[in-house]
Amino acid sequence: MTIDGGRTQNPPPEPDRSPDDAAADGAAPDDAAPDDGPARIGADLRACLGPLVRRLRQVRPDGELTLSQTSALVRLDREGPATSAELAAREGIRPQSMGAIVAALRERGLVAGAPDPADGRRIVVSLTPAGLEGLLGARRERARRLTHAIAEELTPAEQEQLAAAIPLLERIARRV
Repeated sequence: MTIDGGRTQNPPPEPDRSPDDAAADGAAPDDAAPDDGPARIGADLRACLGPLVRRLRQVRPDGELTLSQTSALVRLDREGPATSAELAAREGIRPQSMGAIVAALRERGLVAGAPDPADGRRIVVSLTPAGLEGLLGARRERARRLTHAIAEELTPAEQEQLAAAIPLLERIARRV
């Protein structure tokens, strides 16, 4: 950050990172972490993994599910059938928004609705076999893109270094 004539100016964002990305990662340009130690490693890790995860989520081939649709399918896969209102509450979105997501999924044959056995006025949404395949297809496509990037960008020695770091990242993920 520089001061110019009494005005504060932030440095330009890093390539492929907007100021919003930096804020979302929890690291503003003037929140510099120490030059070494866990704080610096954490800041570097957030700066590296944030864009990676966003790119994997953003690039979608034609017909691939949106992030919201995928999230609803994942929840149905993990937690079982639920009403649209229950899904909305679990996802932290408005029931109307979830209703639109469920309608789009139902139109594509990825979920099915059936009357709630306990309350016939409510509709319980469940994953169809096509929905499960759509979910698995999205995962396969992301895995394919990541595999391709690793194979094209990293040397065999770098690939070994990355593989060696995975157990460490898993331990950190369990801790946060």
